[in-house]
Amino acid sequence: MTRNISTGVAHKMPADLRKTLTSNSAALAKWEDITPLAKNEWICWVISGKKEETRFIRIKKAISKLSGGMRRPCCWAGCPHR
Repeated sequence: MTRNISTGVAHKMPADLRKTLTSNSAALAKWEDITPLAKNEWICWVISGKKEETRFIRIKKAISKLSGGMRRPCCWAGCPHR
């Protein structure tokens, strides 16, 4: 069963990020509390990794940072798609 969670404004929620978010209640709670533009930033940051291992690392970092209360990816120029 796929859980319905909020997504970004320019990017759709990728399945791997959705699965990881829904398995961590603290990260999911923060996710549902941030703005659609902030969600878009996280999604874009994750999917902009060129290699599969980079994407995997970014998903793990996103979950960790969201669980810790961070609202946007740090040290990243931002989504160029909005």
